[in-house]
Amino acid sequence: MLIEDLIIKLSDIIENKISQSILIGFQEYLLKAGIFTLASHILAVILIVYVLSIFLFMLFSLIFSINMVFSIVVAISIPTVTFVLILFMKIERRASEIENSIPDFLRQLSSMLKVGLSLENALIDMSNHGKGPLYDELRRVVVEIRMGKSLDESFNNMAMRLNSKDLERSFKIILNARKSGGSLSDVILDVSDDLRAMLILKRERKASVMMSIMFLIIASTFAAPFALGMVGVYSSFMIELGKGGTICEVAPLAAEIYLIIHSISAGFLIALIMYGDLKKGLRYSIPITCCAFSVFYAINNFGAGFFGLV
Repeated sequence: MLIEDLIIKLSDIIENKISQSILIGFQEYLLKAGIFTLASHILAVILIVYVLSIFLFMLFSLIFSINMVFSIVVAISIPTVTFVLILFMKIERRASEIENSIPDFLRQLSSMLKVGLSLENALIDMSNHGKGPLYDELRRVVVEIRMGKSLDESFNNMAMRLNSKDLERSFKIILNARKSGGSLSDVILDVSDDLRAMLILKRERKASVMMSIMFLIIASTFAAPFALGMVGVYSSFMIELGKGGTICEVAPLAAEIYLIIHSISAGFLIALIMYGDLKKGLRYSIPITCCAFSVFYAINNFGAGFFGLV
């Protein structure tokens, strides 16, 4: 009860302090992910998590004598990265569910048009009885139409929200067929068959490149960080023996810079192989970089004791 009251009070403060345009934009991302909670409430929860995380990491740094600034940066970074990744994953999963269900939805819509219903009435009837993320979006389309938007604009907004070129192209074909006065049910049925074939091709492409993807993930999250961490272990060992030079002192920093470049490049390469879109690379680069640095930090700091070099 206390936490709920705290969240409500913080959300009220956030709504008064943050611009409405920012809150609306953030709310759109939450809706894309299927999160039907007020943006101010989500931001209030994130703020509470930040405070708790900073407190715990500061306590951890005092107990184990770790740099305080580093602990605060980690305390802020972990919740931020975790939330962003979860949001991206939910958006991607929801969009995938909608794309997979579109062919069956269009086939059902075609059947309803053949029995004599208009397109608007068929959409309203399907939105009232359907379940799932696609029908959630369809109900939003129906609400927008009732508020005065045209069918074309509502469907275009739906395709833009889902960020799907296949859906956008399919909706354009359907709307153009509606304007031209052709057999709309036959056109929708053809579009459904085309989308189903495209989904099969996408699944086959993902299956064919999965071995390459797994190799990239293993190489970027374990093999490369392990090798670069051993470089740091070797450099520290040589410095302790009094045989280290400038190269041994610079090697750990150079390894960290290379690891960042390698992890980010691997993430964008995975996105390019799987989707043919570099814009999706960031959602892979962030977790790969975090995992790689975790392995690198563990080997660099504890590898010497593990391999009996100290």
